[in-house]
Amino acid sequence: MLGRFMLTAALVCASVLVQAEGLPDFTVLVEKQSASVVNISTTQAPKAGEPNEDAMQDFFKHYGIPVPPGGMPGMPRGNGGGNGGGGRGGNGGGEDQHSLGSGFIISSDGYVLTNAHVVNDADEITVSLTDKRKLIAKVIGSDRKTDVALIKIEASGLTPVKMGDAEKLKVGEWVVAIGSPFGFESTVTKGIVSAKGRSLPQDTLVPFIQTDVPINPGNSGGPLFNMKGEVVGINSQIYSRTGGFMGLSFAIPIDVALDVSKQLRETGHVTRGWLGVVIQDVTQDIADSFGLSSPQGALIANVEKGGPGDKGGLLPSDIIIQFDGKPIRSREDLPRVVGATKPGHEVPVSVWRKGKSTQLNFAVGEMPSDSPNGMRPASRRLGSDTPSAKIGLSLKNLKDDQKKELDIKGGVLIEDTNGAAAKAGLQAGDVILSINNVDVSSLEEFNRTLAGVADKKAIALLVRRGDSSRFITLKKEPSAG
Repeated sequence: MLGRFMLTAALVCASVLVQAEGLPDFTVLVEKQSASVVNISTTQAPKAGEPNEDAMQDFFKHYGIPVPPGGMPGMPRGNGGGNGGGGRGGNGGGEDQHSLGSGFIISSDGYVLTNAHVVNDADEITVSLTDKRKLIAKVIGSDRKTDVALIKIEASGLTPVKMGDAEKLKVGEWVVAIGSPFGFESTVTKGIVSAKGRSLPQDTLVPFIQTDVPINPGNSGGPLFNMKGEVVGINSQIYSRTGGFMGLSFAIPIDVALDVSKQLRETGHVTRGWLGVVIQDVTQDIADSFGLSSPQGALIANVEKGGPGDKGGLLPSDIIIQFDGKPIRSREDLPRVVGATKPGHEVPVSVWRKGKSTQLNFAVGEMPSDSPNGMRPASRRLGSDTPSAKIGLSLKNLKDDQKKELDIKGGVLIEDTNGAAAKAGLQAGDVILSINNVDVSSLEEFNRTLAGVADKKAIALLVRRGDSSRFITLKKEPSAG
């Protein structure tokens, strides 16, 4: 009996030993990399008579807290580094505003990467090194669209980080963050990669790395390391209902950040490719109605007249499957790939058009400064359906002056809706331009095309409302009796 107990105990001990040996050891990584991570503090002088709530709203955005309608009344002012967290002084009545963030050295001559929201609008930026030196930094350039900034300090004896490859990261892999949450310098936290290629609202140019690494205000701009001690991302955002860490952190892939920093260093600004199109997701219903084997690609709902896409031959109802040799699996993929393309570069584009693959070649334009990502998601106000009299639509032909005003060649006007059409969100005044990829210019053409669609099959309608267009799908139900 005693021998059996001793054997069982030995097996338990062996199991614990194996488990312990399998846990990662972060000590060497931290010892070698900590000197490359810096603390960033910013100061912004108050501007008399100008309420400044942008930074506070940036803080709320980057930390997943809903911004109250009408802004942040009664909240203290901040600066562009507000998301950096840390101390925040003043109440808008005349005191300097302060905030904290993190960054990391990328070259021995003093270039430092951080988040744009950490340093934007700052009057003075101080970089603190682990050897206690404090240096004034200047901003070389910042890019709000990716939230990347490049700053410069004048110092010797600097140790730059080693760059990794974010593409090689695997979900479940251990990662480490070093930064200054709430001003506590050189704080180390760890976790795993939870997902890759995440799209966040208003941030479609960045395929974020999602982790469960504890990140808090002040970590912004700090590095995310893999277990080789290589930087694979810049910690930028968290999702939270409280303002504190809740297990959802997001980092900018280092390849995206380095591309931006290279342009900032060379020119002080970033140029991106642009198509001038409105896009939307390809749902299963749209894929079925367009003859695609699976929902994939980015569906073109509208093409800006005279834009690069228009000049290149893109048409509404085209589905972009491949762009410059890169597969487009979903709507989110297209802005990233196009944005990373050098303006003026001629690229091959594969589109699914009227049931078959078509090849195009055209030059990419340059994204306007006021464009969020080079293309817009289709308006979501329309709902998700549309059809003829039996499905709740009262239609009439458009007059020539109406077509001229809308700058369209055909289409039918919705006078009234009920039933399925009303539930879909269609309204009087909407214009149906096509059905299942077939353009319609009269009520007769619409009804004839609709009649040719088999019962219970998906119908894809291109609907114009105001200045935007969107594909809407529904199933054609059998007629009663």
